[in-house]
Amino acid sequence: MSGDGGFGEDLIMVDEQLSSSTLRGDSFISPSSPLLMDDLSLGPDTPSTTPGTAQLPSQLAMFGLLDYTVFSAMLAMSALIGVYFAFFAKQKQNTTAEYLMGGKKMGIFPVSMSLIASYISGITLLGMPAEIYVYGTQYWSVLIAILLMSIGCGVFFLPVFYKLQLNTSYEYLQLRFDRRVRLLGSFLYIISTLLYIPIVVYIPALAFSQVTGVNLHLVTPLVCLVCIFYTSLGGMKAVVWTDALQTILMFGGAIVVVVVGTVAVGGIDVVWRRSEMSERIEFFNMDPSPTVRHTFWNIAFGSFFGWITHISVNQGMVQRFLAMPSINKARIMLFIFCVGVMVIVSVSCYTGLLIYATYHDCDRVTTKIIHASDQLLPYFVMDVTGFIPGLPGLFMAGVFSAALSSMSTGLNSMAGVIFEDYIKPRLSGKVSEARASLMMKIICAAIGVFCVCMVFIVENLGGVLQVSGSLGGVTNGPMLGIFTLGMFFPWANSIGTFVGGVAGLLVMSWISFGTQAAIAAKLITFPKKPVSVAGCTHLYPDALSSIVDDPLLPVEVQEEPLSIYNLSYTLYSLTGLVVVLVVGMLVSYVTGFQDPEQLDLDLLTPPIQRFFRKKGDEQGKANGRPARANGDVENPKLMEALLSSADNDDKRGRTEQQGATDEEPQAS
Repeated sequence: MSGDGGFGEDLIMVDEQLSSSTLRGDSFISPSSPLLMDDLSLGPDTPSTTPGTAQLPSQLAMFGLLDYTVFSAMLAMSALIGVYFAFFAKQKQNTTAEYLMGGKKMGIFPVSMSLIASYISGITLLGMPAEIYVYGTQYWSVLIAILLMSIGCGVFFLPVFYKLQLNTSYEYLQLRFDRRVRLLGSFLYIISTLLYIPIVVYIPALAFSQVTGVNLHLVTPLVCLVCIFYTSLGGMKAVVWTDALQTILMFGGAIVVVVVGTVAVGGIDVVWRRSEMSERIEFFNMDPSPTVRHTFWNIAFGSFFGWITHISVNQGMVQRFLAMPSINKARIMLFIFCVGVMVIVSVSCYTGLLIYATYHDCDRVTTKIIHASDQLLPYFVMDVTGFIPGLPGLFMAGVFSAALSSMSTGLNSMAGVIFEDYIKPRLSGKVSEARASLMMKIICAAIGVFCVCMVFIVENLGGVLQVSGSLGGVTNGPMLGIFTLGMFFPWANSIGTFVGGVAGLLVMSWISFGTQAAIAAKLITFPKKPVSVAGCTHLYPDALSSIVDDPLLPVEVQEEPLSIYNLSYTLYSLTGLVVVLVVGMLVSYVTGFQDPEQLDLDLLTPPIQRFFRKKGDEQGKANGRPARANGDVENPKLMEALLSSADNDDKRGRTEQQGATDEEPQAS
């Protein structure tokens, strides 16, 4: 977080928090610390029913009728949107352009909201507050990375994809290189998304079960089936409009909880003062070491590479950019996305400080009122806002909305990638648009059912969180690397790019999985901010007496992990990128560089285009040749691929026009 840079880093962040409370079992309590002694005089002791005091789960408010109504209304409205676009909308979802791109006629606002919702998952909403609570505010400097990511996407990547107008971002890899590289890119995307979606659904479902008491096995299939229903039937338009609804719920629930919680604790100044006294306010840790978990440098600049991978070359994000009717509107959408994500990230980070300020003298994890730091936010919501009817329901609707938006985006995008990259090339004869749309709907539903089944596997295999988090770090760097070789290095050939991509995948797998194994073996630990239980006077006596220091044991001499395993997870994407670029260019050199003159300039990023166009014009004048125009291609194989893509676009356009003509008499 997510936030997810990108979802891989979100998963790693949540995994480290889970590891801190379940795997390593080490305590970060400071019972004798004087850091909050002055703060204890802010107000008189309050009875145990007051929000913020040490209530056990059995004392917390539970979901009421209005809460269930609000949550159910979100699901019902999402399903109705899918029904509308599947059966009642003027333009049916019966072509690939409609199903995947919404006919390229969608408005800026809904698609912008969809982009935000797709990027912010339940992992982000639950994981970021826990991150700030446990480790402090250094992660908040990720706002710089988000801003740089938006600029980089708009300048370097978006113009290329919008110019080519492809169904999937991985088609680019075949145009630039060959089918092997295309399949490598789509394979990385499919595997990472298939393991990401179950985690995205499981964590909010676990939180919902925690605050409602509803069986996890009941709520997970119900919510997921609603998502599968509207995504498979309604296509891109249903996904976008449900995402827009869910984004409003997500922002609304988070902001209301923050406002109520801030008022309950005594104001923003109290939140800031208590956080500052506990040394949680930290924005400028300028340590240049790459082994420090979070510094200003690796968060603000290192995580940029993970975030830009997810927004610039990920199929779900590129698909939304291409849904815009013009590139200027796509850039406006990118700006709105940047602002929206920065706001929700800031709200989530502030929520972490708010939770600490509320429980500054009675840590809920140490007292075992909750079992892990990722449960802090659901507990806080029921503790502090549970007395307001409907508010817990609104918050859980927002958390689940974030999960459903990520799931629907993944299902819709994977359906397109699997059909275009793996099924369509193996079909004999021409496939009609209606048949292609139907096949993608079936693929979408099948993937959704698979992900629901995976949720139950996640529940029984705690280590899957580690595996999934590691996988996000494994795939981001290689994915960005192969696209960077294509757009920024016209000398890179297909052999070098494929070998570089595989090398990056192997190296990052070794680093990431090795690091997670070292964490599980307690060879790597992370310093946490101090907490206190000095104010836990309202706990049951037996619960309070159970908080004791561990007895002194002989210190075991443990082997030191490999130094590379100490690398901050925020640098995984950059490391993978560097490996791919170095290996890719070396192999391209050995096997023979690609001749830039044989490339269509549209396949290169605009700054590189301008350089080679200027160079070509100068050479052309010297040799008496006309200047090379944008789009000139001298490679017959590439020309054939581009013409085939253009021919498919023309056919889709004629089919849409025919469909519109057929519908006019009916409408009249």
